Amino acid sequence: MEKCELNGHTVSKSPESSSLVKCEKKSCKNKCTDFFRRNLLVILTVSGVLVGVGLGMVIRQMDLTRAQMTYFAFPGEMLLRMLKMIILPLVVCSLISGAASLDTRSLGKLGGIAVSYFLVTTLIASSIGVALAFIIKPGVGAGALNTNSLSLESVSTDKETTDSFLDLARNLFPSNLVAAAFRSYATDYKNISVKTGVNGTLLYQKVPYGTETDGMNILGLVLFAMVFGVALRKLGSEGEELIRFFNAFNEATMVLVSWIMWYVPVGIMFLVGSKIVEMEDVVLLVTSLGKYIFASILGHLIHGGIVLPLIYFAFTRKNPFTFLSGLITPFTTAFATCSSSATLPSMMKCVEENNGVDKRISRFILPIGATVNMDGAAIFQCVAAVFIAQLNNHVLNAGQIFTILVTATASSVGAAGIPAGGIITIAIILEAIGLPTNDLSLMLAVDWIVDRTTTVVNVEGDALGAGILHHINEEEQKKLRQQEEEEQGAHELAEVKVEAVANTQADGETSPLVTHRPLAPDSSCANLLDKEGMESVL
Repeated sequence: MEKCELNGHTVSKSPESSSLVKCEKKSCKNKCTDFFRRNLLVILTVSGVLVGVGLGMVIRQMDLTRAQMTYFAFPGEMLLRMLKMIILPLVVCSLISGAASLDTRSLGKLGGIAVSYFLVTTLIASSIGVALAFIIKPGVGAGALNTNSLSLESVSTDKETTDSFLDLARNLFPSNLVAAAFRSYATDYKNISVKTGVNGTLLYQKVPYGTETDGMNILGLVLFAMVFGVALRKLGSEGEELIRFFNAFNEATMVLVSWIMWYVPVGIMFLVGSKIVEMEDVVLLVTSLGKYIFASILGHLIHGGIVLPLIYFAFTRKNPFTFLSGLITPFTTAFATCSSSATLPSMMKCVEENNGVDKRISRFILPIGATVNMDGAAIFQCVAAVFIAQLNNHVLNAGQIFTILVTATASSVGAAGIPAGGIITIAIILEAIGLPTNDLSLMLAVDWIVDRTTTVVNVEGDALGAGILHHINEEEQKKLRQQEEEEQGAHELAEVKVEAVANTQADGETSPLVTHRPLAPDSSCANLLDKEGMESVL
């Protein structure tokens, strides 16, 4: 028996206590092993970003040619291609199975809550962007800053605001579903001679006409998948086979997603590294546009770190950061790829597995959110609009500020979930308030910086929206179960019948819930005695 001191007291150190210490050490080792095993993908993904930054800084000193930069970025390009490959089957199958698994009443209610959540959060984000732009004033004193001073290419944006919103409506209803998988509708213009002028000169008029542009028409596919899922639900037993097919297709797609996820750390490392290698004169850009970058990223931090978690807490009364801690992998993917659509596969997998969100909810709301919920984009678009107004010494009135808020909220719905997808949307805002669009190349020059935090906020809003809908759905189900139990209990009590002898019916202590059934007139005394023993007390 060995002696040792514990808290100043001498105690005997028996073999049992040493084995207990060994067990504790063993259990601690097992806990660490389990933690690393559970979070291995998260650790690898975050490590991929850090290694990518270091690798990019080292390779940047080698002065690679354009061709060598392309080869260096190849593993990252493969990740983007794999993620984009899986978007189409994932969005269509998950929305059809999600809409078909919910009854029409639940679908309508959840859809209404989701749309309200998206609109309110996007409007709040737009307000934060405008407020920060007026407080920080990124464009004041930067009048000398122009495209030529930074040797930037001009961005051609001659699209009318009206045509932009009409294109949004047209893309909601694609004329060809197969073509919608890789093309979307866009308006272009051509000049047509209308008539001859007084001096024999031809007068031209700009006429819009429809063209097809490369890029998946996700809005049209989302709407079709939702309506098709509701139609399958309405078919009843006839539509069950097709619903099972889409459910199986969706599960198989999620298996593919789980395989792709293990390549994410490698792809992210080369994506981040290649971006750092491609940077030209980042110091000049940051010093010139530093206040604009600061205002945009600060808006993302406020909205993503304070506003969205508060909204989640107000609905669920749960810690939002516990919920967000299970989504580190999709956030890192969003930061590296700058695409909310490409982040959708990993987001769906982590929300279901790490946070326990109902599959019917996540597969219904996340594809819609990746398409229409662009909180981060609304912030930087509003900051950019006010920045360009200040750059041109244009004083915005109350009507123009309101136009910026409404247009940014509405146009962010149609913004493509791809890198630099929000630049064209800024042009819509500028056209709506009558500002020139020739300064948009300034936004494009630093878009690769701002777009990373933009995408993280976008996908965070989608994830928290799924968590809120899951909580609301669970509360509704609890209420329904309680109502069913109460109705069932009341039904059972109402059917309690007690056969009693005639003289017990006059007793005042008999429960009013008990229904007495009178005896038949030909009953014998033996039967009466037997029936006295059968009387029940409630």
